[in-house]
Amino acid sequence: MTDDIIGMDDMMAIYEVTDLFGIDRETISVPLDRDGMGMVSQQPDGTLEITAPAEATTRGWLPTLQEALLRLGYEQTADDDEWES
Repeated sequence: MTDDIIGMDDMMAIYEVTDLFGIDRETISVPLDRDGMGMVSQQPDGTLEITAPAEATTRGWLPTLQEALLRLGYEQTADDDEWES
């Protein structure tokens, strides 16, 4: 597996954050290819598309993911506001 493609550890890190917001994993789309600084967008069908960054580690990008979800109107539902480092 190359660094251009996400692995299971990356997926689990992303889920650690989305789980804090109570987002159903079935409504999340994560492309296997990394891209730039990463991206988070709400699709017209309601799907949340999360692209892991190529220019940073996924773990290092988690605060950016959390901020993006807040900007999209998601509210944190879990008491824990931190993920495993």
